[in-house]
Amino acid sequence: MSAARTAAARRVGVWLVGARGSISTCVAYGLAGLRAGLVEPLGMVTQTEPFTRLDLASLDSLVVGGHDICTRGLTQSAGELVRNRILSAELVTSVAAEAAAFESRIRPGILDPDDVGVADLHPEAARLGSLAPREQIAILRADFEQFARDNELDEVVVINVASTEARRDPRPHWRSLEALDAALDAKSAEPASLVYAYAALSSGRPFVNFTPSLGASTPALRELARKHGAPHCGNDGKTGETLVKTVLAPLFVARRLRVLAWQGYNMLGNRDGECLSDPLHRDAKLKSKDEALRQLLGDPQVHTKVGIDFVPSLRDWKTAWDFIHFEGFLGAQMSLQFTWAGSDSALAAPLVIDLALLADFARQRGEAGEMQHTASFFKAPIGGGTHDFHAQFQRLVEYAEKHARR
Repeated sequence: MSAARTAAARRVGVWLVGARGSISTCVAYGLAGLRAGLVEPLGMVTQTEPFTRLDLASLDSLVVGGHDICTRGLTQSAGELVRNRILSAELVTSVAAEAAAFESRIRPGILDPDDVGVADLHPEAARLGSLAPREQIAILRADFEQFARDNELDEVVVINVASTEARRDPRPHWRSLEALDAALDAKSAEPASLVYAYAALSSGRPFVNFTPSLGASTPALRELARKHGAPHCGNDGKTGETLVKTVLAPLFVARRLRVLAWQGYNMLGNRDGECLSDPLHRDAKLKSKDEALRQLLGDPQVHTKVGIDFVPSLRDWKTAWDFIHFEGFLGAQMSLQFTWAGSDSALAAPLVIDLALLADFARQRGEAGEMQHTASFFKAPIGGGTHDFHAQFQRLVEYAEKHARR
């Protein structure tokens, strides 16, 4: 890596796991559009006060690369997003050179043993997936190092935005780093998200898990992060229906209105929707969506349920409908309904950029372990705590104010 630079001049790599997916495509084209003045920083917390007074790396300094298991070209992903009214044709044409540079920095990723629906699988990804985990970790670390050297980067932040993995029951060796290391030495096959997290954290690199997958959430990986002085955060980016829930639920508690039932239903398209049509992958997603609401309402008797269905024609758009049945004074029973229709990729991309900047900032400050101040970005924050979005966001603001330039 290059010698230390000032915050404004530092060069920071953003390594995206799932680099050809819709979120990564929106990150790459959106970042290029921001630099060219073609896109506004809407949805980006770090571009507002007091975050603008933090010594964050500049948007101009960010260099994007990544891993993916498919052979689909980035231009194909961008074309789909243009047809689905997420990206503009003008933007895609204007930043074609930057997109091509990003494409050249994408390496074959690791195929998870339980991956489903990979129609355009890269043959090298299948080979990597068959290797022992220690070999996989060494290859990933070498890719990070090569990326840093080739682009003269001061830091590389690894961010998982890949499709949701199948749900796994906890394994005993995930409880401690010593046990995990012994299992890795014994060539125990592990989820790809854990392997990526291990590769990043063991090399002292910040890691962000924007998915519901395991990532760095186990005690063993959290211990690994502290050992190597690496900050990390996750899990499962909070972009739509759950975001609204964590804003609304505290209202009912504060006004002492008894929620009798909170029923949610999600319809989504694109490859993530197709992946979630598999029951084990869907279960992993539903767990994080339901737990936040149950904790906020604090009533074990309340009926809460959320469903997810794959609707191919929706493509990159998602529609969520929620029905809230509640009781007020004199036993009067009332209801509230809301419908959320949005593009998860367009909502997620600015948060991914925010988290890259905040993770790099934490690393430069010498922070290690869970970035608990980023809880407002996630459905299932690794550091635990309240799911109340207002309280979570206030903690983030307090963190920024504490470390802001005066």
